[in-house]
Amino acid sequence: MQRIRYYYLVKLQFLGFRYSGWQKQPGQKTIEAMLVKTLKFILPDQKFKILGAGRTDAKVSALDAAFELYLDDTPIEVLEDFLALFNKNLPPDIRILSMTEVDESFNIIQNSKEKEYIYLFSFGEKSHPFCAPYLVTFLDNLDLDKMKTVAKYFEGTHNFKSYTARIQENTKVIRTVNSCGIIENKILEANFFPEKSYAFHVKGEGFMRYQIRMMMGVLVQVGKGELSEEEVLNSLKEENNMQLPFVAPGSGLILNQVDFHKLD
Repeated sequence: MQRIRYYYLVKLQFLGFRYSGWQKQPGQKTIEAMLVKTLKFILPDQKFKILGAGRTDAKVSALDAAFELYLDDTPIEVLEDFLALFNKNLPPDIRILSMTEVDESFNIIQNSKEKEYIYLFSFGEKSHPFCAPYLVTFLDNLDLDKMKTVAKYFEGTHNFKSYTARIQENTKVIRTVNSCGIIENKILEANFFPEKSYAFHVKGEGFMRYQIRMMMGVLVQVGKGELSEEEVLNSLKEENNMQLPFVAPGSGLILNQVDFHKLD
């Protein structure tokens, strides 16, 4: 007898500060592991699996992430009730936003159209400790205008081979950044935030591991006067062999939005 499978697109948000990233790892607390553990509890007799729209590193958070839930044999009867049960049993730093039934043709990796990440930061003076889970403070004074100028250099299609930790044989180093820039932070605000904080926004179809954190690291080095504009431009050329030493901390990085091609 052929097994019937049901497919669901699940949107969620999470605070990643106490997690070792998205992907399940032996002996580590991860977002994926917590989701699977909770699903096993609320679906005790059902076979299932999940697949994320992407992987986030340790301490990285998300305001709008997604995964696909595959259920065998029995569908979810009332999505709203299941969503409420799911949230009730998840820890407070993970929240399910929505669930939508999709068909077999939907592929959460291939149907992902664009992702937007933001990196929240301030500089110059140490911030309130409560900022630590999602805003990074660089204690040096930074030339913000120069950083804003250089951020625009990342836009377009470039060779980002210097902007990842480890290049493997199948690593796609030619990447397109649809938009990129630094603006005043209005995404997350609290009365303990510094008077001025900023958001480095990056949009694109996909990014390599550490790519955005290394882009942010380069901008910090530019702001400190340790890298020139010319060096940044050269770092995006195919013939460059530049080693970028600074990977910005994961806690400032937030997956802000995942857009999908139109669902039928």
